[in-house]
Amino acid sequence: MDSRETLDRELEQILKWEKGQKDLFIWDKIGRLPFAMLDKVMPKALKQKIGDSLNEVGQYVQNGGEFLVQKKKVAELLREEATKSGYSMKADTSYDEQDEEARDTTKIHSVEGLPLEVLDRTADNITDSRTRFAAAQGAATGIGGIVTIAADIPMVMGLSLKVLQEMALCYGYDPDEPQERIFIVKCLQFSSADIVGKKAIMDELADYDNPDKQVEVISQMQGWREVFNSYSESFGWKKLFQLIPIAGMVFGSVSNKNTIRDVAEAGKMLYKKRLILQRLK
Repeated sequence: MDSRETLDRELEQILKWEKGQKDLFIWDKIGRLPFAMLDKVMPKALKQKIGDSLNEVGQYVQNGGEFLVQKKKVAELLREEATKSGYSMKADTSYDEQDEEARDTTKIHSVEGLPLEVLDRTADNITDSRTRFAAAQGAATGIGGIVTIAADIPMVMGLSLKVLQEMALCYGYDPDEPQERIFIVKCLQFSSADIVGKKAIMDELADYDNPDKQVEVISQMQGWREVFNSYSESFGWKKLFQLIPIAGMVFGSVSNKNTIRDVAEAGKMLYKKRLILQRLK
């Protein structure tokens, strides 16, 4: 297990990262313009597709839906990294090995006893893999403008939710749990918020494992659609640039890569912070 000095040092690095969340890409800065302006220039088909994707996010908050990841794959990655570093990983054998459905819906691993360096390497490997996939996907769907972008939007949203679930699993949290799905959606919001929004989200997620705090955040998420106003603005502008046929390959690749990278980084840092605070207690 990590020493208290190591945990304090890692926590200090995360706090520095939180303070440094001030820079925005040009399209994010443009996205701070009034939403009414976006409505005027955004093609109806694109707005509809983003709206449909946000509805799917709402469905994810309610029941997980099709976006739930297979926990076994993340458990195997953690076990590989643990073995490389000379650690053994505890497995939860409370599920039937022959029951595929139970395998996907039951917690199958524990990070207890694994140092942060092992968890971090696993999270970084997943991030690298997902960002490469997102870049290739963005380039492929940026070729045909509005025709192909219709397929890109739900894929990016789905990949964002899945990579955040993988970050949760890397640090020992179960994304099947309703409170974790809400935490994941908050991470998604954090990744595209401005500095004021990020500070508000960090305040909301402070001491998140306190049962009273969870009830408060869950109550706030009942109006989840309002939460995504800023997200839809930023996401919409990124996709607007991608509408240009052929040139959309470059915009799509860079945009999708940066989106998934930022989402994964937010999930890693916020979940790692929770784990560190728990271990310090």
